[in-house]
Amino acid sequence: MSAARRAGKAPNDGAPVRVTRRVLRRRLPLPALDAAGDKESRGRVLVVGGSRLVPGAVLLAGVAALRAGAGKLQLATVAEAAVPLGLAVPEALVAGLPATAAGEIAGRGAAEVLGEYAEGAGAVLVGPGAADKSEAGALVEALVPRLGGDAVLVLDGAALTALRDRPGALAALGGRAVLTPHAGEMASALGVPKADVEADPPAVARRAAAHFGAVIALKGADTFIAEPPAAGGACYHFAGGSVGLGTSGSGDTLSGIVAGLAARGASATAAAAWGVWAHGTAGERLAARMATVGFLARELLAEVPALVGREG
Repeated sequence: MSAARRAGKAPNDGAPVRVTRRVLRRRLPLPALDAAGDKESRGRVLVVGGSRLVPGAVLLAGVAALRAGAGKLQLATVAEAAVPLGLAVPEALVAGLPATAAGEIAGRGAAEVLGEYAEGAGAVLVGPGAADKSEAGALVEALVPRLGGDAVLVLDGAALTALRDRPGALAALGGRAVLTPHAGEMASALGVPKADVEADPPAVARRAAAHFGAVIALKGADTFIAEPPAAGGACYHFAGGSVGLGTSGSGDTLSGIVAGLAARGASATAAAAWGVWAHGTAGERLAARMATVGFLARELLAEVPALVGREG
């Protein structure tokens, strides 16, 4: 059996569109900014994640969302990390969540705490810093029915790999979801070998978009953004970035940018495509200014406003 058949890939529907700022402005413009608006007009982001071992992932994702222009930030992590997180990010409301014995967010219990926050959010990001797929999956299933009618759900890490056992978990969102996997996470979510994902990433991204009913941003040296057929089935290709982006916390920063843009009112596709472009371009700028490798994920944050802090 071929690699394409094992991966369950969709047929090639044409070459993906190359992502540049010009293409984004023409095909996927960001919502206009209201000069008379306030923080409420730019939307509220809820970031849920972290653990006893990786509490800082939520900080990176949350600050990235603000740097992308979101108006209000809510963070939620295990209770023991909540107070230090609140002091580190004074701009945010921080909620403490019940944890498992291993220090991971307890999914169903956390959903009860998060209900009121999720209902008022324009974008909800789940997964940065979380490692327990079972608990993360339970949390996603419990949160989906609580999201507002226009809210976009962004999944990263364990929250997206958990979808392998919950393929219909996002159906109620009607395409208002973004998954940001690297090749290994994509393979885990689809239940295929990583080599099959790497053999033809655009086809796998399209397959995953149709399977999960979500926009897929399949990360790598080249990143492919595919939307589900119900949203048009477009596929985009970003070939920029820097090898230095392969560093701890970089993926958390990307998912936070995507969530921040979605909170501003960007569609799931636009938020994903602009987020990938901004993240990669920030890496290019740091590589040119500092070195090819050695810059930190937190240093990407200050580059973001100049890239997406205006209308598309």
